[in-house]
Amino acid sequence: RLTDVAGAFSVSVERLRKDLDLLWVCGLPGHGPGDLIDLEWEGERITLLESAGVDRPLRLTVDEALALVVALRTLAETPGLTERSALDRTLAKVELAAGAAALPAGRVEVSLEVSEQVLTAAATALETGCAVHLRYLVPARDEVTERDVDPLRLLLVDGRSYLEAWCRRAAAVRLFRLDRVQSIVVLPEPSAPPEQAARRDVGAGLFRPSPSDELIVLALRPGAHWVVDAHPCEHVTDRGDGVLVASLRVGDRAWARRLALRLGDQGTVLEPAELAAQVKTDARAALAAYEV
Repeated sequence: RLTDVAGAFSVSVERLRKDLDLLWVCGLPGHGPGDLIDLEWEGERITLLESAGVDRPLRLTVDEALALVVALRTLAETPGLTERSALDRTLAKVELAAGAAALPAGRVEVSLEVSEQVLTAAATALETGCAVHLRYLVPARDEVTERDVDPLRLLLVDGRSYLEAWCRRAAAVRLFRLDRVQSIVVLPEPSAPPEQAARRDVGAGLFRPSPSDELIVLALRPGAHWVVDAHPCEHVTDRGDGVLVASLRVGDRAWARRLALRLGDQGTVLEPAELAAQVKTDARAALAAYEV
């Protein structure tokens, strides 16, 4: 019965229903129809049709236990966390289940890149519905900008924290990396993003290329094949000699130059010719600095 299961896990029936909805997309690697947990509930009774391994006790390897414990402790250090009691219970359960395997995690020191003051101020602004003033570093221009923004939400994407907000200076929604925020002040005025301030879908990554962005073509040797996984490419062709020819759009020429330099001898800019020339100039300047 729903009430029995909710009591066994010390959660409300409403919480249990939400968890059961989540189980529809949980299961074994492969995530095909035969790999997922299948269940149904009519009225007050739950029937488990396909367990997908959930009926077997979970056994964590040392690496798995350490990864879970360190991840949970990192999350616990995040200021403004609203579900701290649930997190503490989860951490206690994982540490108990892991036993001796989790002991080395006690020697791991968790250090967040974002200052506590910045995270706390951003969370406070969201909770109180206030606008904020930012001093924000733009690395591409090596410039610190001043701007007032209307916060929408805090995000954690690829291990980095972001404040998504309506930027009054740009008149558009922007993502601000919190480790690049030089200072933040919660303003004594309400946050009032316009109706067109839609939250960005970050499920496919932070960067969404536009047809108006510049198209570049790279020749990628094996050491640079990671580019096609890390960045959205329009076309990828395997030349058959271990080189992938990838076409992708970039919104910032300076970013493209940095990417090409980062690839070293594993990547070559094929198009446009102007970008290839700029990268060669950048590389020569860097080598000249070493000679000095």
